[in-house]
Amino acid sequence: MAYDNLKKNKSRMILTMIAVALGVAILIIMLASGAGLKEMILSEMDYYGSDVINIETRVPGKTATESSTDLAKGVVITTFKNSDVEKIRQHDNVEAVYSYVTGQEIIKREGESKNTLIFGYGAEAPNIEKIEIAEGRFYTTEEENSASLVVVLGSGVKEDLFGDEEAILKTVNIKGLSFRVVGVVKERGGASMMSFDDIVYIPVITMQKRILGTDYVLGTSIKVKDVSLIDETKEDLIYTLREEHDIKGENEDDFEAMTMEEMLTMVNSVVGGINALLVTLALVSLIVGGVGIMNIMYVSVTERTFEVGLKMALGAKKKDILSQFLMEAIILTLIGGVLGIVLGISFCLLFNYVSFLFSFGVTAVITISSIIFAFVFSMFLGLLAGVYPAKRASNLDPIISLTRK
Repeated sequence: MAYDNLKKNKSRMILTMIAVALGVAILIIMLASGAGLKEMILSEMDYYGSDVINIETRVPGKTATESSTDLAKGVVITTFKNSDVEKIRQHDNVEAVYSYVTGQEIIKREGESKNTLIFGYGAEAPNIEKIEIAEGRFYTTEEENSASLVVVLGSGVKEDLFGDEEAILKTVNIKGLSFRVVGVVKERGGASMMSFDDIVYIPVITMQKRILGTDYVLGTSIKVKDVSLIDETKEDLIYTLREEHDIKGENEDDFEAMTMEEMLTMVNSVVGGINALLVTLALVSLIVGGVGIMNIMYVSVTERTFEVGLKMALGAKKKDILSQFLMEAIILTLIGGVLGIVLGISFCLLFNYVSFLFSFGVTAVITISSIIFAFVFSMFLGLLAGVYPAKRASNLDPIISLTRK
């Protein structure tokens, strides 16, 4: 009976279900986006172990957010030198350390060329970061110290420049210099609109002296021997750098040190905040759909006053009238919720396909819990939206209702 009554106003029913479906779909998309963002960030952090400390340059007197913004705008901190890295290496609890700088250049080989990111990495990087070699080897400490012209290619760069040919011991040209290929990194994929397979690695000193003409680094990663002493080691290194940079107060730090555990906590906090914002925005759209259901049901009660009076005159009880109008609200929400789930999942799958094609590195992670949450919340909202109109209908006086035809 409830379904038959809804069919009498098909256009109204369809528009209401569309509102609910869009709300459910947006909620699923937002939850999947948040989960995908978290998975992407954590997967990148997984390339480091819990025994790693990362130290990066920072704009003195600025918060971490302000410093990141300034650095992104092109502010350069030049106080972090190779000598600082050597001081860090002397700490008793440091097992391995590598510094890094980055740049962008065109890499050429026999008519083929590619504009690519160049990472100037220390030779110990594979001992700290999970850089897996598919062919050849990584460069040595001796090659780093002597600023040798050697390069390790990302799998994408190797494919673009050499195709199926062997790349090891061949030469490529970077900024007019001939570099000997000593290794090729295993395929790694992408993240944050950047493909790690389109990166090349050269010794950090080679990058400084031969490519950039600088004598500073952007940061360093340190692997400790005893993880239980990692916090103490971090404080020691902070003290050492302050001494080297003649820093008197904490607010004057031109660097920031953080363990991977601290970074993980920070990431979880940031991603959690982003997820909460996304879900809140999605819930607002779903609540709008619920208000639409309430309005439709209220209008329906007003239009069907005579029908309600007639049913009650023929013996229908209050609970019968209440059940019928509640059922109409539930049907609207149920159908809209199912359509929303299909729409949300379809959009996420389409986004993942496009992300794979263009190597965005970000995917929408659909979970059963998010689908259940979206569906249950929409059903609860539909039921809640139908309560007031249904109670109003069940409380109508049958005698008065019969006179309002």
